[in-house]
Amino acid sequence: MRKSVMMAVLLAGCAVQPGEPRGGLFEVYRDLSVPLSSKAVFAPERFLGLWYEVARYPVPFEAGCVGVTAEYAALPDGRIALRNTCRNRDGSIRAAIAGTAEITGPGRLQVRFAAVPFAAADLWVLWADEDYRTIVLGAPDGRAGWILNRDPVIPADRLAAARRILAFNGYDLDRLMRVPPVPQG
Repeated sequence: MRKSVMMAVLLAGCAVQPGEPRGGLFEVYRDLSVPLSSKAVFAPERFLGLWYEVARYPVPFEAGCVGVTAEYAALPDGRIALRNTCRNRDGSIRAAIAGTAEITGPGRLQVRFAAVPFAAADLWVLWADEDYRTIVLGAPDGRAGWILNRDPVIPADRLAAARRILAFNGYDLDRLMRVPPVPQG
């Protein structure tokens, strides 16, 4: 079972904003004939902490979400704990899911969610800027991709660099959607 299917089951109740692309469970956003490369020099300890989702490919489990965050923390056994949180426009939490990630190679993770036993999804770190302020994640099957940033608002130069990485790895930039931060009151 892929990450898309796992999350769709868990967050199926999320409402979609009018006109927002929803994405399909098996929709592919990259040219699979283009080789996908993970970050060969990956420092897991620098990857840990809070990230804000600033762009993503439409996937059903995040439809209607704003202010999405991903938190990563080291576990004593070498795995990484993760928690993804989806918010409504008023900042309230719509849904959250927790799981673990195991490092399977340089910049390569295998993600498992506690609520979906016996299933795992591959997630690769395609790029991180030198200071680990911005990171690009992608699924080898092309069904998902994200640009994450340490702050809710990403500088234009790092967004442009992240988009170039997605394009280099065969992703269709026309399908990439910006994720609005939670409005500040």
